[in-house]
Amino acid sequence: MSDCCSHHKHEEKPAPQAEPAKKPCCCHGGGHDHAAKKSDAPVIPGVTIFICPMHPEIRQEGPGECPICGMALEPENPAAVDEAAREEYRAMARRFWGSLVFTIPVFLLAMLPMAWGGFNDLVPHGINRWLQFALTLPVVFWAGNFVFVRGVKSLRGFNLNMFTLIMTGAGAAFIFSAVALIAPGIFPESFRGHGGEVHVYFESTAVILSLVLLGQMLEARARGRTGEALRALMDQAAKTAHVVHDDGSEEEIAVSEVEAGMWLRVRPGEKIPVDGTLVEGSSAVDESMLTGEPVPVEKQMDDAVTGGTLNGRGSFIMEAKQVGADTVLSHIIAQVAEAQRSRAPVQAVADKVAGIFVPLVVGVAIVSFICWAVWGPSPALAFAFVNAVAVLIIACPCALGLATPISIMVGVGRGASEGILIKNAESLEKLEKIDTLCLDKTGTLTEGKPALTDLVAAEGEDEQEVLRLAASLEQGSEHPLASAIAHAAKERGVKPAKTEDFESVTGGGIRGKVDGQAVRVGNLAFAIEEGAQLANTLKETADALSAAGKTVMAVARGQAVAGLIAVADPIKASTPEAVKSLQKRGIRLVMLTGDNEGTARAVAEQLGIETYRAGIKPGDKIEEVKRLRAEGRRVAMAGDGVNDAPALSAADVGIAMGTGTDVAIESAGVTLVKGDLRGVDHAIALSHTVMRNIRQNLFFAFIYNGVGVPVAAGILYPFIGVLLSPMIAAAAMSLSSVSVITNALRLKSTPLKR
Repeated sequence: MSDCCSHHKHEEKPAPQAEPAKKPCCCHGGGHDHAAKKSDAPVIPGVTIFICPMHPEIRQEGPGECPICGMALEPENPAAVDEAAREEYRAMARRFWGSLVFTIPVFLLAMLPMAWGGFNDLVPHGINRWLQFALTLPVVFWAGNFVFVRGVKSLRGFNLNMFTLIMTGAGAAFIFSAVALIAPGIFPESFRGHGGEVHVYFESTAVILSLVLLGQMLEARARGRTGEALRALMDQAAKTAHVVHDDGSEEEIAVSEVEAGMWLRVRPGEKIPVDGTLVEGSSAVDESMLTGEPVPVEKQMDDAVTGGTLNGRGSFIMEAKQVGADTVLSHIIAQVAEAQRSRAPVQAVADKVAGIFVPLVVGVAIVSFICWAVWGPSPALAFAFVNAVAVLIIACPCALGLATPISIMVGVGRGASEGILIKNAESLEKLEKIDTLCLDKTGTLTEGKPALTDLVAAEGEDEQEVLRLAASLEQGSEHPLASAIAHAAKERGVKPAKTEDFESVTGGGIRGKVDGQAVRVGNLAFAIEEGAQLANTLKETADALSAAGKTVMAVARGQAVAGLIAVADPIKASTPEAVKSLQKRGIRLVMLTGDNEGTARAVAEQLGIETYRAGIKPGDKIEEVKRLRAEGRRVAMAGDGVNDAPALSAADVGIAMGTGTDVAIESAGVTLVKGDLRGVDHAIALSHTVMRNIRQNLFFAFIYNGVGVPVAAGILYPFIGVLLSPMIAAAAMSLSSVSVITNALRLKSTPLKR
């Protein structure tokens, strides 16, 4: 039986221990575990809370309509949204196609007599009107009945909305026509045409409701598409897992049955079922689902892997750590769903306008009716009625209500697909106005892990030997710099020797015997305190390395310093490009770090950052953010550590690196899954693009109503003799909503505004 790693054999696999729930940092785990916070599971059957996509404060158990806007409520649970969108689309499609079966005959019965005089011989005029009435009944009381139900609810709570206007317009046309058919004698002469007959508008009623149904169907279909990013995330989850039992046998189970502590085999090409760590084997894992980077990441024993990512060429066994709602993917899905439901401050403008718009439109319709009744041509009241109905129909504010939330939903979804997690719409809107970006150094601009940068051997010494001596001693040390030296030795194929008499000296370094010789590794003073000679050239090199912000250690063997080792936290490869791009946007960069002046200055100079503060404490960071905001600047703060959390909260927008701590992530409005500064630039570009799209939608909605209402009221009639039929008004109303949604859907492929 083969060992699965240096510490376990299959038959010795320990029984799963009951431990507190854990969850990783945001993307890879980053070598950290933090206590899990209670959150809504994104994939839990039986959730019955429904909310309004345009008014998230409206919540209720079970489906229904929003009392404010009248729109259908959607399930809060992301897993159920897709099915709810499909069901809404299917329901509206059934109603629309059903209404069309009756509306087309009604339309033909109304229009053919005007186009062909012989039609009245085929279908007598009196029978024609009764046929129109009979065919309109199913459209009003079945296909379009939801319009009247929602309209009545809006009146009951005095939350006037689009359905108030449609109900009033279509309902008035139907009731007027029904009364004109059944009791025409009650109407005065001003309602009668040239033949003394009161005109009926059954075709207008049926066509208006059918067009409303068409618009609702297309909206349902388009709103379903806005959740494609969320569905794509949910589709990333594996459906099954191969559990490895104590006897070495394997069993395929549903992912929902996986428990923390189980060992799972992941074969080449399979999705990793849950979050965990490798205990046997190695592979290259495609993590583009999280990071957007197409290059697979090499995984060795003890490395963290994330559920939903794709295994490459190798087969390995992993131990499940986070399962169900605690996985990274589940948390991302929940966060994206919550952000898509949030409201941007700009939505308040649309809400305020919509709040006064409906009563204003009713007033315009009344004024239009009076003007046409008093000054209109004969039959004046008929003209007055038709134009008042057209005003009510065309002024439907559905496009205005959709303008902001639909763009937010698509924009947040796109951000998630590119590794930018937006906590709420307010952060997305504020990000566009940022003019100052405060940056933590460690883990944000730099890798956050010390690495060997320079290896200098004394004259007559070999660099590899200097590294071997240092690595031999450092393998017994727990100092953070020891891992950098050990990693460098491993990369260069240097094997450490056995060490005797190891001793760690606080504030100095470490010493011991390697191959029987006394060796010391530490600062210069410690290395030479026992008489070891330091060549002048090495002293000059050490000073230069220290001035560059690097930590310099001397390696002394016997009575001579054999060489120097410099360790530093390297700047991320992507940081220089990101810094230049942000500066091109006119954003002022301010580096805030607790590191010493020399290190901070070296990093700032290398990156071209003019403003920095070194040696500051967490409290100083928040004060610096507050100071900048007091100057009138709009400040974003990017960081990854617990010490950054207060400043992240104090900034206009906090941006957390996904490889950082949970405290930082919870304090931020934006999380970059990859922990790459380029993500800040992409997030700002996304904000500009989304806000531009929202303004376009609001412009379309305002212009549409600003032009449509006067035309429907008949303002052009005195000049060019043009009137707007209620049927054309209904078509224009539906088209306005569809155009707003279509424009928002462009966000999925529109190049980000750089």
